[in-house]
Amino acid sequence: KQYQDGQLQLAEGRTRIKSLEDQLASERQNNADLRSAYAALQKSLDNSINQNSQGNINISKLVDEINASNKYIKHLVETKNKSDSLNLVLTNNLTRSLSREELQEVDVQVLKGVVYISLADNMLYKSGSYEINDRADQTLSKIAKIIQDYRDYEVLIEGNTDTDPISKPNIRNNWDLSTLRASSVVQALQNKYGVDPKRLTAGGRGEYNPIADNTTALGKQRNRRTQIIITPKLDQFMELIDKAPEATELPSGQ
Repeated sequence: KQYQDGQLQLAEGRTRIKSLEDQLASERQNNADLRSAYAALQKSLDNSINQNSQGNINISKLVDEINASNKYIKHLVETKNKSDSLNLVLTNNLTRSLSREELQEVDVQVLKGVVYISLADNMLYKSGSYEINDRADQTLSKIAKIIQDYRDYEVLIEGNTDTDPISKPNIRNNWDLSTLRASSVVQALQNKYGVDPKRLTAGGRGEYNPIADNTTALGKQRNRRTQIIITPKLDQFMELIDKAPEATELPSGQ
């Protein structure tokens, strides 16, 4: 009987051990599952942190770009205001220097940041010619002084005519006449008044840039003109354009 009881206890012990082993295996599996779930959660958390960090970096870049753009726009506005102020001073100085008689034949305007000085052809030239009148010297000398005072500006001399054809052996048409007249003014500014020729450009537009009706005598008189166009140097604006901030492309989904 003792043997039977011992065998029974042994069997019960083995059963208990097997049950404990099964429980241990189950707990180990649960532990492995928990570790796997923890690892997945940790990876997800790391990804979220990285995305949030990248988002913060992108937001920081965006703020920097906005600040740079605002600074650039402010600089543009300041440059334009400075240019507008200089143009106003330039036109005021010129009109104050001209006599009442000269102002009847000289028109000074500022359009879109550019100074236009329009001179009547009968004041500047001999009729049908590109030779400059002696009486134009005083007016040109005053304009030359203004040009000299504003050395950061470029000067375009532009000749214009009416539609009446020209009949001269050495002048083929109004293109020639307008260009030769502009060239005469450029050479006078350079040779007589010392304006730097690198700042000067001569051009002719013939009859193709009218400001009045060419069917009337008064309209033709207005169209026969030479314009001295004073503008800020182009390279200054190109330099501003080159300094424009570039936008950084943000990753999709940000």
